[in-house]
Order: sequence, then structure tokens, then C-alpha cells
Amino acid sequence: MAKLNWGLIGGGEGSQIGPAHRLGAAVDGEFAFVAGALDHRPEAGRAYGEKLGLAGDRAYGNWQEMLEGESARDDRVDLVTIATPNATHFEIAKAYLSAGFDVLCEKPMTITVDEAEEIVRLSRDTGRICAVNYGYSGYALVRHMRAMVARGDLGQIRLVVANFAHGHHADAADADNPRVRWRYDPAQAGVSAQFADCGIHALHMASFVTGQEVDRLSADLVSCIASRELEDDAMVNFRMSGGTVGRLWTSSVAIGRQHGLELQVYGENGGLRWSQEQPNQLYWMPLGERLQVIERGEANLSPEADRASRVTIGHAEGMPLAFANIYTDLAEVIRARKDGRRPDPASDLYPRAEDGLRSMAAISAVAQSGKSEGAWVDARPPMFR
Repeated sequence: MAKLNWGLIGGGEGSQIGPAHRLGAAVDGEFAFVAGALDHRPEAGRAYGEKLGLAGDRAYGNWQEMLEGESARDDRVDLVTIATPNATHFEIAKAYLSAGFDVLCEKPMTITVDEAEEIVRLSRDTGRICAVNYGYSGYALVRHMRAMVARGDLGQIRLVVANFAHGHHADAADADNPRVRWRYDPAQAGVSAQFADCGIHALHMASFVTGQEVDRLSADLVSCIASRELEDDAMVNFRMSGGTVGRLWTSSVAIGRQHGLELQVYGENGGLRWSQEQPNQLYWMPLGERLQVIERGEANLSPEADRASRVTIGHAEGMPLAFANIYTDLAEVIRARKDGRRPDPASDLYPRAEDGLRSMAAISAVAQSGKSEGAWVDARPPMFR
């Protein structure tokens, strides 16, 4: 079976996210990395692309050059990943969708709700995929949590608690570090910093696992480092479409926390707890019984978990393989469309433009609530109300 062609925009040398995307796209042999515009400096991008094995005529200087070049090819890329700064996502995604390319966009999908709604409409009108990289939803046991909730193991879901707190931006002396500074600059990050960067991963995971959307929320935002224009810590209470109560804490100044993404789901018949730093274990407490530890790779898990697991039980699987599950989902859907068949139902889990829109609406609502001393705000996108 021939590989699909894949291109990457951004994610150049020294990037934090680029290697995870390249590993994720390649690990299952579904995609061949054939084109890239990897750096905002054209010559650096071309040189790094060729260093990674791209042909000279497909190591592009910028995304516009790549769009023109790939549009003219019979063997053009089947999927384009956008891994550039937040403020550029909308323009690039819009251009590639309009030209008939399928897109995987890093989060947040855009920096305004209006832009996100335009991307949703464009994806629907063109019939092209616009996936959003909430890559942690690719973990096998996160998908198993979703399956357990969907089949009713927990009964009615009462409460979900989501956290994504780390301490890697806690040093005030690091304020001029370019890797840190842009995240708290409204011109580059939009109306939110820590919640838009990390909190929406936790919020998306809460929706992904429970199958419910966030209807309204109340937020308390603070810049613990006073020089920052945008928040570095947030506490968000929310209510979901199925009546579930939600709590979310996200922080970049929690010294001692390394990654800090975790999800707890509590229903009338039991509770689940999962942490990204120990992704091979899922803790399941049925009502009135003893605590159980579900191991990734063990027998009798859900089809969703089985499809997302590659390595035998007891061996670690990490973040690049979670990303790989998003890429494998997309490959199956793209191939099914080419073949005129229905995709495997277990692959229909990749985050869509609609998820990116709901996240942007939540970011806007958090910013609005934070400025209004925690007032409850409608978190639904206008087009979904």
C-alpha cells in the first residue's frame, strides 16, 4: 500500500512540537514526509528541510511558496500540518482548505471565534478535513475512558475534574526568553495565554471522554508574574450539556509540576483517573468495590484502545505515539474517501474543526469571565447556540 504524502509548515530546527509531528506521521508507515516550509527564515527552512531528506524543490521557503508548488503537482501532499505561531493558523488553514488540501492544525485553531467559525464553514463547504491537534486524546487509555463512559460503565456522569499545570514559566527572570515571551503577548497569543496554551487540552479531553460539550463557565484568571499581560494561572468552573459539573485548573507557575495533564471522571456507578505522566495506567473505582488498575495493552479493552496501542503491555508508550494515533485516524479517513468506502468507526476520533471552534469559544468566554470577576458566561460558539 502506497504511503500518503505529508507536508509540514513550521516545526523547524529547535522547535518543541516539530519532532513529535514528524515521529507521529511516520511511525505507522502511513505518511511519507515529502514537503515542508519549516522556518520563518526562508533559507533556514530550506536548509533544514533538505537536512531532513526533502527534495530541493519541495523544501520551501514559506507556506505561500509551498501552496503554489504543491498545488501544481500531480503527487501533491495529501495532508498538511500547520505548526506555526497561533496568530498565523487562520490564514494558512484558510488558504490550504480553499485550495483543496486536508489540514491538521496545531491548537488553538485560530485566535478569534469569528475566524474559527469561518474555518468550520470552509471545511464543510469544501469537504476537506480540518483536524485540530488535541493530540493527548490519542492516548489508548484516554480512548478507553471514552468507551467506558459511552457504554455506561460509570452510569450518569456527575463530575469531571481536569488539570494541566506545570512550573516551567515560573521564573520571572525568564520573561525575555522568546520561547516564553510570545505566549503572554496578546498580539501573538490572542486573548489568553495559559488557558489557550494548556487549559484547552484539558477542557477538550473532558468533552472528548464524557461526550458532552461545555455550555457555560466561570473563570478566575491571574498573572502571578506581574509583567505579563496575559494570565499564567486560571481556575475555571463549567457546566456541560449533559448536566455534568466541571472543574479545571491550569497553571504555568506551579513549580514542581512537570507536565500536569490529568483527568478524573466521576459517575453514579464509579470513577476514573488518568494522568499523562503515567499514561499506561487507568485507575477505575467501581461503586462499592476495590480499586482496579487497567493497563494499556491488556486483554479485553475496547476496540478504540486496542487500535491505539502498538507496544506490548508493560512497555511505555508516549506522546509521539498519541500523536501517531491522530495521524492514523486521518490516514484511514483520507484513504476511505479515496476508495469510496466508510472508514473504520474506531478511527473516527480525530478532533475536528468544530472542536477547535468550541475551544476558541471557551477561550473567549474565559477571557470575558476573568475580566468580569468570574461572571458566568455562555461558552457555546454563536453558530451552535
